[in-house]
Amino acid sequence: MKLFNKDIIKYKMYLVMAIFLAAFLSVILRAYQLQVVDSEYLRKKAQRDYAKIKVLLSKRGTIFDKNGKPLAISVDASSIYARPALIKDKKKTAHILAKITKQNWASIYKRLCKKSPFVWIKRKVPEEWARKVLEKRIEGVGVIKDIRRYYPARELAAHVLGFVGVDNHGLEGIERKYDNILSGPEIKLIEVKDALRRPILIKKLSNGCPKDIFLTIDREIQFKVQEVLRKAVRKNRARSGQCIVMNPYTGEILAMAVIPEFNPNMFNRYGPYFWRNRTVTDCYEPGSVIKPFLVASAIEEGVVSPRTTFFCENGAYKIGPHIIHDTHKHKRLSVSEIIMVSSNIGAIKIGEKLGYHTFCRYLRKFGFGQKTGIDLLGERTGWIREVSDNRPVDQATLFFGQGISITSIQLATAMCAIANGGFLLRPYVVKEIRDKNGNIIKKTSRKVRTRVISEKTSQKLKKIMSLVVSKSGTAPQASIEGFEVAGKTGTAQKINPRTGRYSNRKYVATFVGFVPVSKPKILVLVMIDEPKKSYYAGIVAAPVFREIAKWTLVYLGITPKNKQRPLVIVKNEEQNKTERKVIIRDGIIPDFSGMSMRDVVRIASRYSIRLIIKGHGYAFKQYPRAGTPLERIARLTVFFKPIP
Repeated sequence: MKLFNKDIIKYKMYLVMAIFLAAFLSVILRAYQLQVVDSEYLRKKAQRDYAKIKVLLSKRGTIFDKNGKPLAISVDASSIYARPALIKDKKKTAHILAKITKQNWASIYKRLCKKSPFVWIKRKVPEEWARKVLEKRIEGVGVIKDIRRYYPARELAAHVLGFVGVDNHGLEGIERKYDNILSGPEIKLIEVKDALRRPILIKKLSNGCPKDIFLTIDREIQFKVQEVLRKAVRKNRARSGQCIVMNPYTGEILAMAVIPEFNPNMFNRYGPYFWRNRTVTDCYEPGSVIKPFLVASAIEEGVVSPRTTFFCENGAYKIGPHIIHDTHKHKRLSVSEIIMVSSNIGAIKIGEKLGYHTFCRYLRKFGFGQKTGIDLLGERTGWIREVSDNRPVDQATLFFGQGISITSIQLATAMCAIANGGFLLRPYVVKEIRDKNGNIIKKTSRKVRTRVISEKTSQKLKKIMSLVVSKSGTAPQASIEGFEVAGKTGTAQKINPRTGRYSNRKYVATFVGFVPVSKPKILVLVMIDEPKKSYYAGIVAAPVFREIAKWTLVYLGITPKNKQRPLVIVKNEEQNKTERKVIIRDGIIPDFSGMSMRDVVRIASRYSIRLIIKGHGYAFKQYPRAGTPLERIARLTVFFKPIP
C-alpha cells in the first residue's frame, strides 16, 4: 500500500484554511459595508419599502372657565383620504369628491395624480360629508377617524383662548402658549412588513398626557362684556373696542374682550387683524387717564396734597412757541379739581413741581414701558420717550398723556395699584392646571411685583378719582346708584401716519374705574378706538363701564351701600323648587319671577338661550311668557328690580 505524501496533505489543509479565511473576511467586510458604510441608505430604503410610521392625533386637554364650564374641548371628527395608485378614473373621482367637500375639482385631481401612496382630500369634515363619501364606495378613497377642537361658546373669549390648526397644535392664545400642556400623547404606529409585504409587527409608542386648564375668566361676565362692548362699538361706529375686568386685589382677569370678534371654530375665514388680542398687543397714547398716576407720584413725593391749588391760566398756557389749551377756561383749581375736570394746564403745573425725571421713574414703577408678565402671547412693552429726546413742550405734554404709548393691560394693572393700596400685581388668566384625575398640578396665586405708593396715598387718590364720576366731573355717566365709583377718563388724539401730527378726527376714548371705592371688588377698563359720533370718553366709554360694572356687581352679589339687603342672595327653597321644575319640564320656558339674576343667567346658559337683562335685583317680568316652547325663542328678555 502506497502512503500519502505528507507535504501534499499539509498543502491541502492550508489551502482549505485560506479559502475559509477569505470567505470569513469577505463576510466581515460585507457586514461592515452594510452596517457602517451603507447603513443610513439601507435604513431609509427599508423604512420606505417595508416600514410605515403613522402619527395619530390624540385629544387635547379641556379649557374651562373659573367655574368649570368648558370653553374649548376636543371632539371626534372624520377626515377623507385617498390612495392614488388604487384609483382608476381620477377625473370622475375628483368631480365626485369636489361636489361633496365643496372644493375645486382641479385641486383634488392634482392630488390624485401624485405618486404618493397616500394623500388627504379634506381634514376634519362634517359627519354628513364623511357619510356621503362612504356611501359612494369609491375604490382608493376612505374615511379615517380624526380629532378636532371645538369651542362651544363660539366667539366667547376667543382672543384669550386662541385656536388650533389641522395638526391639533395651538396657533394663537392659550392654545399656543400652553400647547405642550394641553397636547395629548403623540401615538406612533410602526408597521413592519416582510418581503411579501405582509405585516409582521405593529408597535405603539406614546409619551406625555394631556392636562386641563382652568382660567380666571368667568363665562357669564365675559358674555356680558362682549355683548355691551359690541353694541358700543356699533353705536359709535368705532374701529374697534377693548374691555378688561379684573380683580384689583389678586390680578385675576375675570373678562377680556376685543371687538371685532372672530369664531375660532372657523378661524381661517378671518385673518390676523381679527385674531390678535389687542389688550396686550396694541399700543396707544392714553391721554388724560395718565393724570391719576401723575398726582399719585406728586402726593407720594410730598410735593402736593389734594388741596394744593394751581392757577390754570384761564385755559391757555404758553410753553416756548407752543400754547396748551384746556377744554374749558379755569382760573385756580385744587389738585382734586384738576383731576375732576381733567385740566391739562393743571396737570402741567403739577408735573413742573414734581419734575419730569421723577414722573418718568414713577411711570416705570407703575409698570409702563415694560411687560406686565401676563400669561398671554404677544405682549408689547409700550414706550416712554427718553429724556434726551425731549423738548420742553414734549415734557409738558407727557403730564397729560401724550408722548407715551401703553397697552390696555398695562393701564388696568397700574390702576389696580391705586385701587388695592399701592401694590403692582402680575395679571394672569390661567388659574389652575389639572391632570385628568382632577389633581391640581399647578395653581397661580397673587404675585406682587413691587409696591408703588403707600396705602395713605392710595386712599387719597381714591377720593380724588371718585369726584370724576360726580355731576361736576368728566364722567357722570359712569356713576352707579348705590355704589361709590372712582375712575378717570382719557380722550387722546391719534397720530396721523401720513403727516406725523395729531389728527383732529381720530381719537381713543378710554375710561378705567373701580367699585366700590372703599374696597374695590372689580376694576373695569373700556377703550373705544376711533369713535365716529362723539369722541369724549365721558360720553363714549363711561356708559359702557357703568353697564358692565353694574351687571357684574349684581352677578357677584355685591351689596349696594344704601341697601340693607343684598341684590343677590343664596337661593331659598322656593327658588330651588323652581329650578328643579325647569329640569323636569325640559323644552318649556319657566317662570323666572322672584329669581335672582345669577340663577336666571345660569338657567339661560344651560339651555343656550340668548338672554337680555333689564334692570337689577330680582326678576318680576319676562318676555316671552312662561310656558313658551324653547324652540320658538330667539331671545329672552327678563326684567329685574331691587328688593323694596
